[in-house]
Amino acid sequence: MNTIDKAAGASDAKGSGSTEFEEGGIRVRRASMTFGPDEPLALDSGVNLSPFTITYETYGTLNAAKSNVVLICHALTGDQYAASTHPLSGKPGWWAHMVGPGRPIDTNRFFVICQNVIGGCMGTTGPRDIDPATGRPYGLSFPVITVGDMVRAQAMLLDRLGIHDLFCVIGGSMGGMQVLQWAAAYPERVFSAIPIATAARHSAQNIAFHEVGRQAIMADPEWKQGAYLSHGTNPAKGLAVARMAAHITYLSEPALHRKFGRNLQDRDAITYGFDADFQIESYLRHQGSTFVDRFDANSYLYITRAMDYFDLADDFGGVLANAFRGTTSRFCVVSFTSDWLFPTSDNRQIVHALNAVAANVSFVEIKTDKGHDAFLLDEPEMFTTLRGFIDSAARTRGLAG
Repeated sequence: MNTIDKAAGASDAKGSGSTEFEEGGIRVRRASMTFGPDEPLALDSGVNLSPFTITYETYGTLNAAKSNVVLICHALTGDQYAASTHPLSGKPGWWAHMVGPGRPIDTNRFFVICQNVIGGCMGTTGPRDIDPATGRPYGLSFPVITVGDMVRAQAMLLDRLGIHDLFCVIGGSMGGMQVLQWAAAYPERVFSAIPIATAARHSAQNIAFHEVGRQAIMADPEWKQGAYLSHGTNPAKGLAVARMAAHITYLSEPALHRKFGRNLQDRDAITYGFDADFQIESYLRHQGSTFVDRFDANSYLYITRAMDYFDLADDFGGVLANAFRGTTSRFCVVSFTSDWLFPTSDNRQIVHALNAVAANVSFVEIKTDKGHDAFLLDEPEMFTTLRGFIDSAARTRGLAG
């Protein structure tokens, strides 16, 4: 059993069960829900996936009217551990700055849900799970999934939990794509939506970066044409390189210069070799090596492909505004000045589409040199913006402060 298996087992990943505990003043529930052959997930590819399991975490308490639900959608390499200690790394939740008592997403006020996406590797059904038809891991026989499939699975879980209306759907990067998909596919269920550092379609440049990462994984001889679990191998080197390449896109040149510059790593002079002479080299190698302990290589292939296929306008006659026509949801779109992966221009396209249908939309471009990853970091202006938007929406919704 590898580390990912252990984490799944710790959170009842394959049964319809849960564990509850308190951490940092937050009531945390780790749970999973299995959908049987009579409840297949209809995928955009035309395949029906069944059975399948979704793992998730909740924080806080659901009110009697079930009107205080905030759905957090995670990014490519994220998971359901948004505000609790990660069971593998031991690190705080990836959005611990944002979620918790007194924070912008206040767990004393809201009932927060974060699900591991379909195709993931932290308990939700994905390519590393057992195909009931063969008794072996799916590998590349797992059907290709889309952002629409991720959202459809999330909606099925909420239906099972008896939750119809969402006070807010929020997420950054791929999480922001899910937010937009929610607003387009289920407008009657979304009171407010906060897409952060995202786009309504994946650009050619971003598809190119993803392809480099996928090719690094598939070029690793341990990948075994996707059947590495059956062979008892792991394409760790390929996955690490994929992570290194992607991580560069999450940062900005000013941030890299400020943090690393051309500083040497534990030495006074260059070695005239190929060891990690520079701090930035050592940093990227560390990012790659730690990533392979918590993520599955095939899941990386599938989830990056889902992002590549995302083109919301394409589902609405090629006109993005049509995706939001008639919406009554209120939106807050956030971008960052130094984000070159999902630049402000991509976010403005979303705002322009919302303006075209007279939607209720606010837009903030936050000045920072932290790059795309700014949405995951301690960014005071973002916290102030989101707190203000959420508080205003809550007052309109009639949720007590």
